[in-house]
Amino acid sequence: MPEKVLIIGAVALGPKVACRLRRINPDVEITVIDRDSLISYGGCGIPYYVGGDVAELEGLYSTIAHAKRDVEFFSKVKGFNVLTRVEATRIIPSEKKVMIRRLDQDGDGEDALFYDKLVLATGASPVTPPIPGVDLPQVHVISNLHHAQAVKSAISRGEVERAVVIGAGAVGIEMAEALADLWGIETTIVEMADQVLPQALSRDMARIVEKKLRDSGVNLMLSERVTGILGNGENRVESVETTVSRLPCDMVILAAGVRPNSELAKEAGLALGKNRGILVNKRMQTSDPHIYAGGDCAEFMNLVSGEECIMPLGSLANRQGRIIAANINGGNEQFPGSVGTFCIKVFDMGVAAAGLNLAQARAAGFDPAHVTVAQSDRAHFFPDADFMFMKLIADKKNRKILGIEAAGPQGDAVKSRVDAVAVMLHLGITVSDVCALEVAYSPPYASAMDIVNNAGNALDNILNSSLKSGDTFEFLEKFQQGKAKVLDVRSRTQAEPFTAKYGDRWINIPQDEIRERYNELGDAAQGEEPLYIICGTGPRSYEIQVFLASKGITNTLNVEGGYGMVLAIHEPLV
Repeated sequence: MPEKVLIIGAVALGPKVACRLRRINPDVEITVIDRDSLISYGGCGIPYYVGGDVAELEGLYSTIAHAKRDVEFFSKVKGFNVLTRVEATRIIPSEKKVMIRRLDQDGDGEDALFYDKLVLATGASPVTPPIPGVDLPQVHVISNLHHAQAVKSAISRGEVERAVVIGAGAVGIEMAEALADLWGIETTIVEMADQVLPQALSRDMARIVEKKLRDSGVNLMLSERVTGILGNGENRVESVETTVSRLPCDMVILAAGVRPNSELAKEAGLALGKNRGILVNKRMQTSDPHIYAGGDCAEFMNLVSGEECIMPLGSLANRQGRIIAANINGGNEQFPGSVGTFCIKVFDMGVAAAGLNLAQARAAGFDPAHVTVAQSDRAHFFPDADFMFMKLIADKKNRKILGIEAAGPQGDAVKSRVDAVAVMLHLGITVSDVCALEVAYSPPYASAMDIVNNAGNALDNILNSSLKSGDTFEFLEKFQQGKAKVLDVRSRTQAEPFTAKYGDRWINIPQDEIRERYNELGDAAQGEEPLYIICGTGPRSYEIQVFLASKGITNTLNVEGGYGMVLAIHEPLV
């Protein structure tokens, strides 16, 4: 058993390792060092502190019993030492030694700390784009509590009326909500990709988030690259310039992603992965068996694609910390990897995903089939039932699920559906397994045929070639370009505004009349031009598609998610 354990980093992984190790080994000497003065905080809560959901900064580094997690807490309550404002400068593995510098002492002198086992919990740092003006006052990154305090203080002093957020990942979206929702700040997100959350969502699901942002007052500039940040005569932020526009602002938030803090490991000769994270095995050991790593600085396997990945999430860091502590103490616990489970709150909507999105599945070499469905988030007859949207992606060859995405007004419900599939992704869950997945049912919480089952059923129909679906985004593009016609199988009352506006491009034959009137489709049922069938959410239009196919009409595509999905990603068509 080790006599001395040294941990570099005291935010998420480091304290978890130390606390767990102390519980299973009361005798080992544990020292944790960190270059900051504020430690053991919930970094993922920073946007909610800025936005006012968390009233006080201390709430992010306090226990459920309201005890501050500081040096004294860890010494008296947890039984190990934490040294703050101490920076690790070099690791010398051959001597099991870490050189440190005490930041509050004058001079450049170094001290040495020795270890039997070393844990690297160095986290990740925000990416600072190489653009002019990033060093101006009121240009902020969001990676620690000091940054959070600086942003909120400036807002509270009334110094910010307009803000620009650079990056539409999770942090960028959460910060945009915090600025626009509570403070009423005119907020713009600039993203160089053509969608928000490009690492988490497929294009159509991302469109749902984009519409929610715009409907909530956030300006969204996609496919734009920031070229500079300009300041006025007092060297303050004045505007942001992009490849196509100039955006006046008083504050800029840099949310362009993070990079693992792996420099110490690299200089010590430890192996890094393709994402610059520290490579670890399933026991969370680095290429040096006496040195462990985890959390945001570590790189491990994506269990769906088989490729190396990094996942900067506090939830993973805490699970990995428990495993590291057990193995330091002689155990053989394993962390096999991650399927990339993710969730986010976007104003009054919840969004969650696990596995690969459609672009990632293709990039990983799969031939993916996919479907997007819309359904009530509880029994349709229950008061306040609302739409939930779900995308399911599977490999055509073996029918294994590659990814799942969902969005809806009940964040807990969205998360629980994705979690139900996520926990089995690494086991090779198939489309048939999702069709038969047992989930709880009660009208206030779900439909008797849950949306996750119906997503499986729809994808099964696609794989069996009985359902030919059309991506809603592609449908809208083609219809607005005059390249598609619509068969609306809803009631006359529902369809009348559309037929009045679009004439013979929007045909209405209600579901209960189609068997007698399908010959009225005429030219729309012929040729290469697709005939898109639409209903409220998709099931009725699918049934009509099957019927028309039996009559030799095969140029149809079922609009995925129906008109409910159209409204989720686009302004009303009438």
